[in-house]
Amino acid sequence: MAKHRVFAMSFAKVYPLYVQKAERKSRTRGEVDEIISWLTGYDREGLQQQIDQGNDMEGFFAQAPALNPNRSLIKGVVCGVRVENVEDPLMRELRYLDKLIDELARGKKMEKILRQ
Repeated sequence: MAKHRVFAMSFAKVYPLYVQKAERKSRTRGEVDEIISWLTGYDREGLQQQIDQGNDMEGFFAQAPALNPNRSLIKGVVCGVRVENVEDPLMRELRYLDKLIDELARGKKMEKILRQ
């Protein structure tokens, strides 16, 4: 089966879109970074390294230092698809990240977004 084209997208191209979405709703780049860090375990330097290297989304998640075990608590719909029902593991990780950014843009508190 052919890989989904989103897997080959550069994280460096997707990241600014996440930041723009958050900033349009009066949220910050720092909050986006905090969400990504919570989900993947990247610190600021690691995140910047991923951007500088131009890794694709597949590589970004494959090299993630520590995927958060609580990410399975993320539920809901993104792009008309229930996150918890996505079968492909990489696509599910992408949907988790999309869902968290959506929650940030909708004004949810960080404690709720990070499932604390």
